[in-house]
Amino acid sequence: MTATSTQQPACVDHLVVLAADLASGVAWCQRTLGITPTAGGEHPLMGTHNRIFNVASPTHPRAYLEIIAINPGASKAISTSARRWFDMDDAKLQGQVAQHGPQLIHWVASVPDVAAACTALSALDIDRGAVITASRPTPHGLLQWQITVRDDGLRLMDGCLPTLIQWGAAHPCDSLPASGVQLEQLALQHPQAATLQAACTAVGVAASALVTPGTAPSLSAQLRTPRGPVTLTSVTSQE
Repeated sequence: MTATSTQQPACVDHLVVLAADLASGVAWCQRTLGITPTAGGEHPLMGTHNRIFNVASPTHPRAYLEIIAINPGASKAISTSARRWFDMDDAKLQGQVAQHGPQLIHWVASVPDVAAACTALSALDIDRGAVITASRPTPHGLLQWQITVRDDGLRLMDGCLPTLIQWGAAHPCDSLPASGVQLEQLALQHPQAATLQAACTAVGVAASALVTPGTAPSLSAQLRTPRGPVTLTSVTSQE
């Protein structure tokens, strides 16, 4: 098991923005948030790559934003029958991104004990998936983490229920400079708000995100940026 660097309480770890490719993701970031993300790397396990930048704030002190895309020049190391994390292989979600451009699709919660958090969700009949070990090299050393990933790749509750992560000796924010963008609030809207709230409470992040009932599920992140306040909202296509 990977050791953790600190026993920080559970919190928002990062926001996940899916792009059809990294070039369009970077262009979206420049256009929408007024900054150019430079850090990032590859995930050989999933055949994906990313760009990341710090969005830490007094309310969310260890948060960053990840722009992620399938890496066309890489193959995934996981079995061919398993799907990539964050529903990235889902044709419907890919269609939404193709239609609307890069978009907020999910969030990840950092927990001090990912196995215990999964057990807490299991008590609510929620299968968050297996805990796998992943890593990627960076100029500052190897980042290692444990993360929950289901074989079907599902995010759960339309992306509102967080994926769980437990970091090793280092966290990305340890080496990410301030970007000029800060996460002020994360809001989750879902028809099953009571279930979502109970799940967030079970893993210790109930105070990290505002959960409200709604007819359509959505994620909304309020950011302070060099271009003023910006709200990122997920786009859910309805059947």
